[in-house]
Amino acid sequence: MRILDIGYIILCLFTLLAVGKAEIYIATVEGEPIISYRGGVDGFEATAVESDEKIETTSELVTSYARHLEKKHDMLLGMLFEHGTYKKLYSYRHLINGFAVHLSTEQAETLRRAPGVKSVQRDWKVRRLTTHTPQFLGLPTGVWPTGGGFDRAGEDIVIGFVDSGIYPHHPSFATYHTDPYGPVPKYRGKCEVDPDTKKNFCNGKIIGAQHFAEAAIAAGAFNPSIDFASPMDGDGHGSHTAAIAAGNNGIAVRMHGHEFGKASGMAPRSRIAVYKALYRLFGGFVADVVAAIDQAVHDGVDILSLSVGPNSPPAATKTTYLNPFDATLLGAVKAGVFVAQAAGNGGPFPKTLVSYSPWIVSVAAAIDDRRYKNHLILGNGKILAGLGLSPSTRANRTYTLVAANDLLLDSSVMKYSPSDCQRPDVLNKNLVMGNILLCGYSFNFVAGTASIKKVSETAKALGAIGFVLAVENVSPGTKFDPVPVGIPGILICDVSKSMELIDYYNITTSRDWTGRVKSFKGVGSIGDGLMPVLHKSAPQVALFSARGPNIKDFSFQEADLLKPDILAPGSLIWAAWSPNGTDEPNYIGEGFAMISGTSMAAPHIAGIAALVKQKHPHWSPAAIKSALMTTTTILDRAGRPLQAQQYSETEAMKFVTATPFDYGSGHVNPTAALDPGLIFDAGYEDYLGFLCTTPGIDVHEIKNYTTSQCNYTMGHPSNLNTPSITVAHLVGTQTVTRTVTNVADEEETYVITTRMAPAVAIEATPSAMTIRPGASRKFSLSLTARSVTGAYSFGEVLMKGSRGHKVRIPVVAMGYQR
Repeated sequence: MRILDIGYIILCLFTLLAVGKAEIYIATVEGEPIISYRGGVDGFEATAVESDEKIETTSELVTSYARHLEKKHDMLLGMLFEHGTYKKLYSYRHLINGFAVHLSTEQAETLRRAPGVKSVQRDWKVRRLTTHTPQFLGLPTGVWPTGGGFDRAGEDIVIGFVDSGIYPHHPSFATYHTDPYGPVPKYRGKCEVDPDTKKNFCNGKIIGAQHFAEAAIAAGAFNPSIDFASPMDGDGHGSHTAAIAAGNNGIAVRMHGHEFGKASGMAPRSRIAVYKALYRLFGGFVADVVAAIDQAVHDGVDILSLSVGPNSPPAATKTTYLNPFDATLLGAVKAGVFVAQAAGNGGPFPKTLVSYSPWIVSVAAAIDDRRYKNHLILGNGKILAGLGLSPSTRANRTYTLVAANDLLLDSSVMKYSPSDCQRPDVLNKNLVMGNILLCGYSFNFVAGTASIKKVSETAKALGAIGFVLAVENVSPGTKFDPVPVGIPGILICDVSKSMELIDYYNITTSRDWTGRVKSFKGVGSIGDGLMPVLHKSAPQVALFSARGPNIKDFSFQEADLLKPDILAPGSLIWAAWSPNGTDEPNYIGEGFAMISGTSMAAPHIAGIAALVKQKHPHWSPAAIKSALMTTTTILDRAGRPLQAQQYSETEAMKFVTATPFDYGSGHVNPTAALDPGLIFDAGYEDYLGFLCTTPGIDVHEIKNYTTSQCNYTMGHPSNLNTPSITVAHLVGTQTVTRTVTNVADEEETYVITTRMAPAVAIEATPSAMTIRPGASRKFSLSLTARSVTGAYSFGEVLMKGSRGHKVRIPVVAMGYQR
């Protein structure tokens, strides 16, 4: 990604249209956006805000300057190109000064050379980074009571979701069982009307609903019949993330006649503002996402939840922090908006993060303490473990096992992959009825063209008592999730166990000389898989969760900045779903889904941040981030160091001791985050200093994206006042400074201790300090490379307060020879 500064941004998206190779571009030109304009244009007074300050978007100063910028965009394009040969998609005026435009490649070159144009960059695609957790996180007993109970948790905090929209009729977003929602004067967003039903998408709980698809339409990727030209969720993902962060409390999760528990958002009373920019088949385009973020900040959201990231680093950009997407987020943070972004799902491999910048919170995904297991008991007494969120077969009874490949109506149906059990019309119902149907788990299930839901429907249609899906071969490390079904069913995901089942079936099934079955004699029964087992080994870092180290450019040079920032639940999360949703084939038509991804982890942090913001309304985004990070835990429920799922040498899954590259500062602890004692604060000028200090960044590029000069640096990027310390290239001794602010009500004395792996020595100065309420104090850390190991060393700084506060920050460094 690249970010453009004071200039105008033109987005150019790759398009499938065959019209003269037109694409979508993002351009920046000279002139300040609203957030940083300090005057100088005749007739227009300054509109700039100080760090962490909201834009006063309704003032005449702001609206007139916004009109001026848009007019300049239109004039520039009108002077360069003939009317009808291009299409401007968006004007960006608030956070960056630019626009998205659909142009030919030749026109893009003309634009790039035009006076006053800072940069022109082709648009690129983004994708989705795809409940019991309130109890797991301690919200009902530790957090909600401090804000007046669950029915006041998150009151008047507005969380914006840039995602695939929302299904507004879901009970997780309903208002009929809650106290009436009053107006939120600070929020100025609008509510679109459903073009089909003519009904408003908002209801008081949902306070804003808009969609952004100009780039997708221009690229020829948008299909209004399935993508919905409205905020309606045609995917499921957006409804799921919104419910995790802000869904109503106590919503019964019912599927197939069974209640799996009660779902709740982290901040169930907070408001939801929907900015749809992702779509079911193709994901989304940065041009639409940037427009959505720009609008959300203009409208006055407090929190932004982003379960979206790039498909891959754009080839044109040099620096991970400088692109239209991250520059827009820097503007959002400058306007006082806290941003949580999914870290990415490229784990467990290193350097797979898609969330890079220090001004946002990059969220990794954890497995919580709930596990679902099931088993199949064979007639020979063997018990085969598997997965299946299903009821059991009748107690003390066994049922005949019949394999799909032995039930074909005729040989012509082989073209339909009958062993997948996706079509009841190709199997002999008379042979299936009253028995357990055996099916094969093929690549079609991985590709999404077959689903466990469909197997269940096939078995039910044929009158089967239940079904078994056997995995006969699988790519190492393949992840299987339990799927809720309405009849007894189980997935045997261990290939060796599947072989035991197949051997038993073959031994007990007699055939004639042609191979046709004469009699089915194998029997079995399926256990109850509906009740979860709670494990003390939680939390653990999920296999798919993207790993550090963070990178500062796309030659993958390592950054002096730790990512991810924090770990939150993101595996097998129950939440609302859209009946239109197709993102998960096993949940098509359902009202709830249990899915995994850092997409699920980010809204956990967004919702918890809303609770912190409710208690501390004047805290900056960096202060909220600090409170969340310094109060985390790096131990599991049994008191052992956090573990991370990882591949073994044989590519089977194993557990290893996790590091900050897996979990950042640790697993979120919402109760402690409300009262952190100290915070590490930072603002817009600090982030500029970080950019200006990072080696290899072109200062002109920084100005293009931020409209700011490099007036000061901080000596080394490691000196950015973040609640973590990373030195990617430690030669000799390096001193790093941090400033902490006492946000508690009383004076407190903190004793500072350090711990580090032997290859790096660490020392804190001073070793203790007393800080008055509201006061700030500096301390420094001296890091010395003792030996060169070719690997990172990990440690921590622990600050213990005399009044019980504990502040912990991770330290990461790699030593090099002089």
